[in-house]
Amino acid sequence: MSDQESMNRSLAGDPLDWSPPADPVPGLDTSKAHPARRYDYWLGGKDNFAADRESGDRIAEMFPTIKAAVRQNRLFLQRAVGCLSEEGVAQFLDIGCGLPSANNTHEVAEAINPAARTVYVDNDPTVLAHARALLTSGSSESLTAYFDADVREPEKILAAAQETLDFGKPVALMLVAIMHFIPDLDEPTDLVARLVRGLPSGSYLALSHATGDYVSDEVIAEAAGGPAPTFLRSRQEITHFFDGLDLLPPGIVSSSEWRAPEGIQRPSVEETGMHCGVARIP
Repeated sequence: MSDQESMNRSLAGDPLDWSPPADPVPGLDTSKAHPARRYDYWLGGKDNFAADRESGDRIAEMFPTIKAAVRQNRLFLQRAVGCLSEEGVAQFLDIGCGLPSANNTHEVAEAINPAARTVYVDNDPTVLAHARALLTSGSSESLTAYFDADVREPEKILAAAQETLDFGKPVALMLVAIMHFIPDLDEPTDLVARLVRGLPSGSYLALSHATGDYVSDEVIAEAAGGPAPTFLRSRQEITHFFDGLDLLPPGIVSSSEWRAPEGIQRPSVEETGMHCGVARIP
């Protein structure tokens, strides 16, 4: 079985090595949808609640190809981690990591370098509960950590990450499908820039972001004003996240296209609705 076939099989719902926590999760509000659990629902997972499913179904009414889009986004993450690992990067800071699926960041990295280090960051109590299992799933040589924080707290994240990662060596900053939840009021490009400035030279940024390039203005407004606000930005706006960085080929493209294997059928850029890129930090 090829790597691509393995990824697709895993994303289709092969069982994971961990299961939902039996005890109630402290701080969990199941009455409100959360992006991590909604994403889990679209991927066919079981760690979601009625509010997440209702929210997911409402978004699917606006974007009928959303399930295919999130699968392509997941494959982008895996290809980006694999690419950077092959380039010698052995440290990953994955912010907005969401619930464990298959071929998580640390698993892809450790398959190439068993000594890889990964720090996961999220702000959902369900993710924190799963982290107990995730933290014990790596290789004996690896080091994996998790902490609870919001991407709006870049300095807190960078300080905590240095307890696990060596900032004297390159770090891959993974911002996969997270920044489109941050409104302009919170200055998302500045948040990314502050994270990037805190990383050593030779590090990388891998980012994907939902786009409004292929939908109407009405849909863009509805997505931003709905119960689960999502801020669909243009390719030009998404490009600004990479200002001052050196984009790797093929630049900023659809997540279904970024270094995708030849001969594999995949959704169109319109169906995917996500721009992405990977860039080196000078």
